[in-house]
Amino acid sequence: MVDRGATPASGALPDDWPARPEPILVRNRVGTFDWDLISGRLHLDATALGILGMPPEEFRGRIGDLAGRVPRSDGARLDTLVARALKDGSESYGAYHRVRREDGSLHWAYTQGHIERDGAGRPCRILGLLRDADAELALADRPGESDGERRHQTTVVEAITAALAHARTVQDVIDFFKDVRAVEHLGSDLLVLGLIESGRIHLVAEGPSEHFIPGTRYTRIDDNFPMSEVIRTLTPRFIESREEFARCYPWLWEHIEDIGIASAAYLPLIAQAKPIGALGLLYREARGFSRQERNLFIALGSSLAQSIARAMLFDQEHDLAEGLQQSMLPRRIPDVPGAQIAVRYRSARLGRDIGGDWYDVIPLPGGRVGAVIGDVQGHDTHAAAVMGQLRIVLRAYATEGHAPATVMARASAFLHELDTDRFATCSYAEADLSTGVVQLVRAGHIDPLLRHTDGTSRRLPVAGGLPLGLSAEFGRLDYPVTSVELDAGETLLLFTDGLVEQPGSDLDEGVGQLSEVIVTGPEDLHELADRLCDMVTERVGEDDMAVLLLRRQGVPTRPGGRLQQHIAPADPEALSAARHMIRTAVRAWGARERSDEIELAADELATNALLHTDGAAVVTIRMLAGPERRLRVEVEDRSSALPRRREPGEMGVSGRGLLLVDRLADVWGVEPRGGGKSVWCEFVLGGE
Repeated sequence: MVDRGATPASGALPDDWPARPEPILVRNRVGTFDWDLISGRLHLDATALGILGMPPEEFRGRIGDLAGRVPRSDGARLDTLVARALKDGSESYGAYHRVRREDGSLHWAYTQGHIERDGAGRPCRILGLLRDADAELALADRPGESDGERRHQTTVVEAITAALAHARTVQDVIDFFKDVRAVEHLGSDLLVLGLIESGRIHLVAEGPSEHFIPGTRYTRIDDNFPMSEVIRTLTPRFIESREEFARCYPWLWEHIEDIGIASAAYLPLIAQAKPIGALGLLYREARGFSRQERNLFIALGSSLAQSIARAMLFDQEHDLAEGLQQSMLPRRIPDVPGAQIAVRYRSARLGRDIGGDWYDVIPLPGGRVGAVIGDVQGHDTHAAAVMGQLRIVLRAYATEGHAPATVMARASAFLHELDTDRFATCSYAEADLSTGVVQLVRAGHIDPLLRHTDGTSRRLPVAGGLPLGLSAEFGRLDYPVTSVELDAGETLLLFTDGLVEQPGSDLDEGVGQLSEVIVTGPEDLHELADRLCDMVTERVGEDDMAVLLLRRQGVPTRPGGRLQQHIAPADPEALSAARHMIRTAVRAWGARERSDEIELAADELATNALLHTDGAAVVTIRMLAGPERRLRVEVEDRSSALPRRREPGEMGVSGRGLLLVDRLADVWGVEPRGGGKSVWCEFVLGGE
C-alpha cells in the first residue's frame, strides 16, 4: 500500500497526478460561475463567493444578490461589456473590476466568461471564471513597466474618482479637466474632453494648455476622428504610434503633428448604456498599451462617465427647479410711489435646489403697500407648489382690503384646507408710505430688522402667532398687530431663515452677523441686497433664502398724511386693526390730547356703516393742509341711504352713534360717492 504522505522517489509522479481542475482552481484563487440566461439562475462556487466577499448564506442564486459587491461604476461598465458581447455574437468577454468586501475595502478581480448559444445563435448560458487580481496588478516585476507606471495603473481610477467627488455640475467637471492637475492625475501629456450636445461633439476642455485646432470645437459623430469613432462604436481606441495616427486619421494628424503627439488612448464615456462624450489621453512618446492598462482605462472611462452623468442630472434638476421656483415668484416687482424695493432669492447649494421660500410686493389703495416674506416647510417640488398657491391667496386677501391680521388668519385656514401636511412661516407688513406707519403681523417667522438713516440697525420685536396651517389646525387664529413708524430713508428688512442659519451656530448669532453686514453695507438698496446674498454664496447649506428690502423715500410731512383701512362685514379683526391704525396715526401726528375722541368717533362711524349697510366699509384718516391743523376721519360704504341723527329715548340701546359724533367732532357731514356715500368728521388740533 502506497503512503501518499511520503516523498515520491526520484523521477516518480505523485499518485494524484495529473491533478483535477478543481484543486488547481482553488489553490490559484480562481472561482467559477454558471449563469443560465433563460431562467436567470446563477451558480457561484465557494472560491468565487470568497473573492466577492459574499457570505454563502446570503446568496440566493440571482445576479441581484451581488448588488453592492461591485461598485456602481464598475458594475455599469460590466453590464455594458456583457450586453455588447451578447449582442455582437462574441464567444467570450473579460474585464478587470473592483469588488467590495464585507469590511468595505476594495480589491481587484478579473472576470472571464464563455458565451454558449442555441442553434439559432441566441445566447442561453455563460460559463466563466472569477479570479483575484490584486497580486497581478500589484506585481512588481512586469517587464517593460516602470514603478511609476505600475503605481499609475493601480491608483488612477481611485485618484480621479476622489478628485471628482466634489464636482456637482458639468462646469465643475470641465474646470477639473482644464486644470493642470487633471493631466498629472491621468499620467498623460495632454488631454481632450468632448461631450455630446444636440447630436454633435463639443470639445469642452483641453489640458494643460489650449491647443485649439480650427474645425474641431464642434465635430460630427460620423466624422473621421478618434473621438467620433469611440462614440459611434462604444469601444476604446488605442493608438500606439505616429504612423498609426497618420494612417487612420490623416486630417487630424496633419494638424496635431507639430504638437508632438505620438500615441493616444480615446475612451468612450457611457452612462445608462448611452454615449455622453469621450476622453482623449495624448502622449508625446510612442507606447504600447498592455491588457491591464486597457482594462484600467476602461474602468477610468466608466468612472468619469458616471461623474459627468451625475453632473448632467444635477444641472437638469437645477434648471427644472430654478424654472419652477422662478415661475412661482413674482415676475417683476411693481413700482410703488414713495418706496424703493429690492428683492433677492438664492436657492440652496445642496439638494435639488428648490424650496418654499417666497416674497411678494402688493400695491394697495390709498398709497399703501403690502410686503410679504414666507417659507413653506420642505425642499421639493411640493413645497414650491404649496408656496405658489399660498402666495396667490395672500395677495388676493390683501387686495380685497382685509386687515393684516385677517389676511394672515384666512391664509392659515386656506393652507389647513389644502391636501398637504406642510405648514409655513410668514411675515406680512402693510405700510402707509404717506405717514410711514407700518402694521406688522408674524406667523412663526423671524423678526424683521430696521435700518436707520444713520446706518445703525435693530431687531423689531413683532408679536406673533402660530405658523400658517398650524394656527388653523389648533384653532388659534389670533394674529396680533404690531405698528411701527418708518421714517423717510429708513429700510425695513424681511428675510427667511436661510439668510441667517449656519451649521453649528444658533439663530441669534446669525441675526447678529446680519446686523453687522447691514451696518457696514452699502447705502444703495440693490447693492445692499447683493451684499446680503454674498453672505450665503460661500456657505454650503441645505436651505434656500429670500430677502425683501423696503425703504421709505421722501421727507416726512405731517400735513397731507393719510391712512386707510378696509373693513369687511363680520370681520372683527379688521375693525380692531382700524382702531389700532387710528390710535397710532393720531399719536404720530401729534394729536395725543384728542386721541380718545377721534378713535371713538371713527369707531361709531365704522360700526354704523357695518350695521346698516350689510357691506364693507373703508375707513380713512388724514391730515388736512391749511392754516390750522385739522384731522379728518371718513367712513365710506356702498349704500346710498343717508344716515340720520335721532333721539333714542331713555330705554333705547341704539341710535346714539351720530349723536356722539356730533358732540365729539368739531364738524361732520355726509357726501354722496357714486353708488355709495362717505360720512366724515373733522377735529381741530392744537398748535405744534
